[in-house]
Amino acid sequence: MINRAVTFTKQHTPDALRVVARRVLLESRNARLRLAVPVSSHSEYENIYHCAMRKTASQWIKAMLGDPVVYRHCGLLPYDPRPYRWRYPQPLPRDRIIMSLFVSHQRFMAMEKPDRYRAFFVLRDPRDIVVSSYYSTRTSHAPMGDIPRVRKALQEKPLKEGLLYVISHLSGKGTFKALRSWVLAPDSEAVRLFRYEDLTGERQAEEVGRLMRHCGISLPPAELAALLSRYSFSRMRSAQASTAPISHYRKGEPGDWCNHFDDDIHEAFAAATGDLVELLGYPARDQYPGARGG
Repeated sequence: MINRAVTFTKQHTPDALRVVARRVLLESRNARLRLAVPVSSHSEYENIYHCAMRKTASQWIKAMLGDPVVYRHCGLLPYDPRPYRWRYPQPLPRDRIIMSLFVSHQRFMAMEKPDRYRAFFVLRDPRDIVVSSYYSTRTSHAPMGDIPRVRKALQEKPLKEGLLYVISHLSGKGTFKALRSWVLAPDSEAVRLFRYEDLTGERQAEEVGRLMRHCGISLPPAELAALLSRYSFSRMRSAQASTAPISHYRKGEPGDWCNHFDDDIHEAFAAATGDLVELLGYPARDQYPGARGG
């Protein structure tokens, strides 16, 4: 009963109040971290920036980077900047891990940043972003921003028309352009790109370890393994399923788009994205096992 009440409150709280509550809870948690967790090693960087597009495991990464073991090995507290006012940009606090900046490369580089920082951007096959966005927006995402309007439209449409709507919606929001901006950006020692598929796949420990080292976070192998176990997708799905009727952590499997894209959807996607799939290094439709047409 309590879990249902919490879920109902979260789903029906206005955006502004939800932001304030999230900030208060995070700062309260950070205060407890400072008192309870001794820092054994400090990152050499003043800020770490987690940049991404939505539906690229941002909640999972946020959970991991906010874990006490990460704080112990870097001394940087988590900070959620949302909503960030790009029209009137505000300086972000120092000595923090800035979580989930959903931005283009150009906007990120225009932000005020300390001299010593590291950033990483998580990319994903944009076809899977379309499918994941469809299911999340239609059923499970908290009703913030334009979610209620888009959800209503999707619930009135069959699956195919819904996917076509999502492609148009993401294109209008600049999601595909933002992905393009990161992969075309000049090489930089401070900024690295990581793939969703690598961070969640068979080489997960190696790839997450590489991300941590890029950020100046020195996690011993045993503690990294325990962290990944603690935040495995199966555990997070089970935990959320106990408090919500539909888990925010759906399948998350690379290539799920093959089960959804027919010729019409492929055509609409190609018109909206051009050569983005090839540019990001993902297999074309005719190179992907299981892709269907018709």
